[in-house]
Amino acid sequence: MTEVRIISRRDLSFLIDDVLSVAALTSRPRFAEHNRATFEAVLDTAERLAASEFAPHNRRSDEAEPSWDGRVVTIIPAVKAALDAFSAAGFLAMRANAADGGAQLPETIVQAVMAMFMAANIATSAYPMLTQAAANLVANFAAPEQRAFWLKPMLEGRVFGTMALTEPQAGSSLADLRTSAEPAGDGTWRLTGSKIFISGGDHELSDNIVHMVLAKIKGTPEEPTPAGVKGISLFLVPKYLPDGKGGRGARNGVTLTGLIHKMGYRGTVSTMLSFGEERPCVGWLVGRPHQGLACMFHMMNEARIAVGLGAAMLGYAGYLHSLDYARTRQQGRPLAAKEPERPPISIIAHADVRRMLLAQKAYAEGGLALCLSAARLVDDAKTAPLDEERRRAALLLGILIPIVKAWPSDYGIAANQLAIQIHGGYGYTRDYPVEQLLRDNRLNPIHEGTNGIQAIDLLGRKIRMEGGRAFATLVAAIRETIAAAANHSALGEDRAALGRALDRAARTTAGLTGVPEADRERALANATVYLDMLGRIVVGWIWLRQGLAAAMRLDASAPPAERDFYCGKLQACRWYMRNEVPLVEHQCALLDAGDATAFEMRDAWF
Repeated sequence: MTEVRIISRRDLSFLIDDVLSVAALTSRPRFAEHNRATFEAVLDTAERLAASEFAPHNRRSDEAEPSWDGRVVTIIPAVKAALDAFSAAGFLAMRANAADGGAQLPETIVQAVMAMFMAANIATSAYPMLTQAAANLVANFAAPEQRAFWLKPMLEGRVFGTMALTEPQAGSSLADLRTSAEPAGDGTWRLTGSKIFISGGDHELSDNIVHMVLAKIKGTPEEPTPAGVKGISLFLVPKYLPDGKGGRGARNGVTLTGLIHKMGYRGTVSTMLSFGEERPCVGWLVGRPHQGLACMFHMMNEARIAVGLGAAMLGYAGYLHSLDYARTRQQGRPLAAKEPERPPISIIAHADVRRMLLAQKAYAEGGLALCLSAARLVDDAKTAPLDEERRRAALLLGILIPIVKAWPSDYGIAANQLAIQIHGGYGYTRDYPVEQLLRDNRLNPIHEGTNGIQAIDLLGRKIRMEGGRAFATLVAAIRETIAAAANHSALGEDRAALGRALDRAARTTAGLTGVPEADRERALANATVYLDMLGRIVVGWIWLRQGLAAAMRLDASAPPAERDFYCGKLQACRWYMRNEVPLVEHQCALLDAGDATAFEMRDAWF
């Protein structure tokens, strides 16, 4: 019923060229084989495949979710066809080293590519996203012989990957996991235990599946397993064991015990797995013993950027659909011409509809820009020419990651809700895609660390990181943009609003970092308020950067379409500064007062 709506390539080019200056990365040795033209060719291919292979079955995979007959998981054929096309185009190896057959693309371009696939079909795009993450772990931490055996087929799409962390009794508390591993005496390990909510845990989409499993090495009385997360190790556990000749051998002791049926993301098979229940489960240690979380955290920044990006793109797709609907849906008449004989007008002519569209634009384009900005920091942290540049990028990335994961998760959903509202009653039906986009997006505040966990990480640890240096670096970066905007009168009100909010947030943060240890738990009761407050400022900064880039290019010589684009950016920036940034004052007042309402609430009072 509705045409494919994935992304505005004009917006993406604006971010890549004018805001993030991604082409400048090609001066660095790792990216020297690329130029802006190669980036554009990659993005063109991604957009074409997203539209032709991923988007067409988005609804079908939602309606015909994976099933299991006790033997084989069945998934609609279009999913495999799309993933085969993705692999054939080399997208699984986008960020990998050239020596491993990879393209060595910047992380910023990798995430821009994934943005299009996520907007087209978040469920199918989960399979390559997980495989890329697992391959990255193999590339960085597996023993040479395991790396040599598994990495190439993973990058070629013959072997898919998962990340098996969560257990039924532990949830997000990895310190309480019970899956265990014992050495077999031949360099392999035997795992026992169970995992839950394992996306892509069993299917026939690839020749094999590699599970990256967190487990605790069984200790002895002489050398007990370290308590909590310090005892966690990482293991590579394939669905099928190697046959000794470079191929697939017997089934390993990884047993599918059930599928989980979800509100959204229905096309991604979600599984319950048992290890070592029916037959011995063979695994290989990845990294050093008891260093499993250190390995996982190596990948955590990219993984949390991916979650935030997926949330932003679901909001973005909903925005594009509702914008198209508002331009074509005829309903109502202007107040000055209410005569029934007059023809109805497009609903975009109604100011309240434009209000909702503008909010969606601010949330969706702001979320995409935030995630790509974080990806640019990944590139700088790894490849910037100077140590100080790499250090600064790593500090900024570290403090921003909880916001990058959580803010698009919350406000991408807000955008999806507005998309449904603009569609009216039709938006609440399955005849239009916006209801599915909202359902799909509801997962993102939960997985890869719930937003509440992100908030505690930010307030409890990140703002104190290196004696507050990370927070100071963030404040300095925002002030640099505010200062640069002083040369553009169109941004005067916007920079002033952001400056006031930043000053207020800095004072509040100084107070919170001085809270005595005995009062820390009480202060953390307001961690989510702090995360939302600081996220509101950070996205204000992201919008001021976009407004600055637009103001620098908006002149009388610009063609009408270009002027409209830049004016749209400036208007969205203005809306955000007037409608979102002022809320910082109220949130800081709550934080300054140490509001204890939730902390003091008793179980029996509910």
